[in-house]
Amino acid sequence: MRISIVAVGRLRAGPEKSLLDDYLNRFDRTGRALGLGPAKVIEVEDKKNAGMGAEAALLRKALPKGAVICTLDERGRVMSSPDFAKKLGGWRDEGRQDLALIIGGADGIDPNLRAEADFSLSFGSMVWPHMLVRVMLAEQLYRAATILSGGPYHRV
Repeated sequence: MRISIVAVGRLRAGPEKSLLDDYLNRFDRTGRALGLGPAKVIEVEDKKNAGMGAEAALLRKALPKGAVICTLDERGRVMSSPDFAKKLGGWRDEGRQDLALIIGGADGIDPNLRAEADFSLSFGSMVWPHMLVRVMLAEQLYRAATILSGGPYHRV
């Protein structure tokens, strides 16, 4: 199952980009044998600053056709890492070809796009900078792959 992190905004070179790339590379190596990956980041930018509706239109265009759509949203479901791994493995086992994980811009994700999602995930009730959410999500993808492979990275 291919993974797309579809996000509003551009992540420039720096520590967040280095961490993101590191965790995505780890995920790709670990997930390959499990039928997970590759993972890629697709960035969209509302250059006209037209708001959430315009961002939603750009995000929709970037989604792989037929993908499971999962939004990252403070109103989403809070899960443990093992539960997230089970969810990821479940989508894979259902034969889903693509998973799109959507990260909105500064104002979040348009309510209409949120309503179209198959699932919504939260990293807690705190609001996180969307650039850090990319890193946290990539780490959780890697952690999920190690959990599914029985690897030692995740400790209970």
